[in-house]
Amino acid sequence: MSLETRIEWRPMTPPVPSGADDPAVEAQDPLAAFRAFGLGKRVLRGVEAAGYLVPTPIQANSIPAILAGRDLLGLAKTGTGKTAAFALPLIDRLMEPGPGPRVLIVAPTRELVTQIQTEFDALGQFTRVRAMAMFGGVSQKPQERELKSRPPVLVAAPGRLLDFIKQGLLDLSFVEVLVLDEADHMFDMGFLPDIKKVLEALPPKRQNLLFSATMPTELRALTDSVLVDPVVVELDDAAPIETIEHELYPVHATRKNELLDLLISARDFRSAIVFCSSKERAQRVADRLAKRGVKATALQGNMSQLQRDRAMTGFRNGTYKIMVATDIAARGLDIAKVSHVINFDVPNSPEIYLHRIGRTGRAEQQGRAYTFVCPVDFGTIKTIEKKLGSPIPRRKVKDFNVADRTQMAKDKSGFKSKSGGRTYVKGFGGNRPGGGRKPKVSRGARRRPGSK
Repeated sequence: MSLETRIEWRPMTPPVPSGADDPAVEAQDPLAAFRAFGLGKRVLRGVEAAGYLVPTPIQANSIPAILAGRDLLGLAKTGTGKTAAFALPLIDRLMEPGPGPRVLIVAPTRELVTQIQTEFDALGQFTRVRAMAMFGGVSQKPQERELKSRPPVLVAAPGRLLDFIKQGLLDLSFVEVLVLDEADHMFDMGFLPDIKKVLEALPPKRQNLLFSATMPTELRALTDSVLVDPVVVELDDAAPIETIEHELYPVHATRKNELLDLLISARDFRSAIVFCSSKERAQRVADRLAKRGVKATALQGNMSQLQRDRAMTGFRNGTYKIMVATDIAARGLDIAKVSHVINFDVPNSPEIYLHRIGRTGRAEQQGRAYTFVCPVDFGTIKTIEKKLGSPIPRRKVKDFNVADRTQMAKDKSGFKSKSGGRTYVKGFGGNRPGGGRKPKVSRGARRRPGSK
């Protein structure tokens, strides 16, 4: 039976707990909205310590359903509080002791696994519920020792999880809840066969929670086979978070580094994630910035786990001002106070664009996202704008010439370009797609009177 015949697909309006809209009640009890879910006192202490006051829409719709034991499909863009949406009700459920692991959370990257484990422990700090992180790239022995204590929550990357299953080192027979986080990203990375193997190792009777930002074809097939009569929380993902100001900057491919230098020297610039299209380019850009005295680091797949951990820790604590990364950092990672996201290279899809710029403007903070666009990128930009439903504003840096320096040198030395010495960038004449000035027709190309 298809998913569409079992549920009604529509965005859900978050329920308003009794008294949550009353200022007097809110002043007396700042956790009234979370208390209305029926969460235990120790869990609420974790909520208060985390500084949460009002549930986000994904939390308001998901927590009651998860507490009721329902399967759930949560579709919401990044930065909307999805981890707390499943962590809080699961911590509340695990207050009753039992053999573990009882909750299995599968996430696509080592960085996201670590982040989920850290947030789980922070929200459950006043309980005995602790989470274990399991991922590759490091020695297996410490994870084997930690697993022997039977932690109630296991957060794992698919590869290392399957290694433990194949070696007979992991018993999943006590798992009561399966969470697949950033499921669409796992499909992008080719993890679907691994996920199917993990499902075969789990007990058939369990609660299933699946969170994703988009709904690719592979995800529809998986939801049909895994979720039973699910609650669907589908929030709008076709627009950036309201706290993000995003703009396009036209630039020749040879001048991206110069434009990057200008933008990161602005007064309002505090920290940024710079996204590149390849691991090699990310490393080159980071190395160049470091040589120029900028506190910059790289995050890309060729780095060892120790190097990646150092990069993430250094960026989070302010040791590095800039992290130059591939799309490994585009999904799920929650890094506070990132003032800017800069797309050094244009992403190849609207979904990745939204994920990238969602790394800034988090927790109601204002953020800015800049995308460097060459003429060859304009087709991709039109696809992104079509998804967003509106054009992205074009901007130019004052006194910055968009043209290639090689061409500029030829123009100054007496060589003329086809446009009569001027350089134009197609599609960037104004704040509308397809704008731009056309070069004047040269005098010699004009049709003479009487010519055919």
